[in-house]
Amino acid sequence: MILVVDDDKSIRLSLKLVLERNGYEVALADSPKAAMQVIWDEPAVELVLMDMNYSRATDGEEGLTLLKQIKVFRPDVPCILMTAWGTIDLAVQGMRAGAFDFITKPWDNGVLLERIETARSLSNSPLKGENSLPLREGRGGSLGVRLPSLSNIYSTVTRVAPTNAPVLITGESGTGKELIAEAIHRQSRRAGGPFVKVNLGGISTSLFESEMFGHKKGSFTDATSDRVGRFELAKGGTIFLDEIGELSLSSQVKLLRVLQDQTYEVLGDSHTRRTDVRVVCATNADLRKMVEDHTFREDRFYRINIINLHLPPLRERREDIPLLVDHFLRLTCAANKLPLISASSEAIGYFQTLPFLGNIRELKNIVERALLMRPPSVSLEGEEPLLTAADFQALSPRSVCPSVLPTTPSATLSSLERSAVAACIARHNGNLSLVAKELGISRGALYRKIEKYGL
Repeated sequence: MILVVDDDKSIRLSLKLVLERNGYEVALADSPKAAMQVIWDEPAVELVLMDMNYSRATDGEEGLTLLKQIKVFRPDVPCILMTAWGTIDLAVQGMRAGAFDFITKPWDNGVLLERIETARSLSNSPLKGENSLPLREGRGGSLGVRLPSLSNIYSTVTRVAPTNAPVLITGESGTGKELIAEAIHRQSRRAGGPFVKVNLGGISTSLFESEMFGHKKGSFTDATSDRVGRFELAKGGTIFLDEIGELSLSSQVKLLRVLQDQTYEVLGDSHTRRTDVRVVCATNADLRKMVEDHTFREDRFYRINIINLHLPPLRERREDIPLLVDHFLRLTCAANKLPLISASSEAIGYFQTLPFLGNIRELKNIVERALLMRPPSVSLEGEEPLLTAADFQALSPRSVCPSVLPTTPSATLSSLERSAVAACIARHNGNLSLVAKELGISRGALYRKIEKYGL
């Protein structure tokens, strides 16, 4: 049963008609008091669709109070708030207070029903089966290795993939955020549709609208032909917005509308278009801190952060290293038609002493270089060739070698990282492109580390 709470009779009846036509049982309430009575009397209520204002006041306090009361008596029931565009700040306050989602008036019936189904699915569906997930390594093959440290991530992906809930994937550069985004797409109902990747850090503010929404010929000086935007390309599938924290505030405002109601306008065309996409975002930035610093819009943060998946850095999950080394060796041998080779236990032990500032991406690069540049050797008959620690030490970035890091007992992870970054900057005479490449991180991530450590 869905409880609709609104003081406007026409809105209540309109929502009742839409919901019942789609097979939902509906209860109506015209005030917070009446709504709470239904909550107490009807254990069948599984979702609340509620307005924020019930009198002449427009501060939303009545709605916020009702939301908090519902969460006290029925914390398991998701609440979707209804608000006007001019009062989205109220919806943000509601999300802080525990609301599942919000929609704006006037609403689109398709978007509304999608949000309702997502809320019901996530609140009711149990985790399914084992925590297995076939991840894919870029364009090449299948990353069929199950990492012990990510079992909770696999479970959550299995649960949320069939829904249309927006997902925010956080973690340092190189931790595998794109792989998780692809896994969500492949396990979703949109698996047959496109998976469009967009690196927002590489799109300038001036080109943002053209890249994301498209443009018509002649809409600006260099528009010599029509261009299809990324949201149109992703229609029916999933759009992956990587480095979401790199967007300027002005671009964030332009993106909010399409995230909210999946409508947009092509540059040079006043006709409003509609898309149908699942949005998955990723960032290595601390968005909550950016919200506090007013460099990331709070309303947009809550819109993309319905589900949050955090990938820990490789240095915090060293139990994954043997599996990853073996996997990357197998992939590289197969791709280059080389006989299978393994890493010695000594080599694995060496890897487990490294901080891996570039995470899985850095590990993959080191393994590939060591294998491809290893001089040919003769092994005894029946003996499988091995890569030793020396093979890796010769090619590993010196910035992560123990010899350049503090070795005192009091050395912290932060001091190790600071020393590694500083050593790499000094070695490349301040060439940050080379530093970022050697560390296996993006320039944006490198800038943040330089600022963090005052380098």
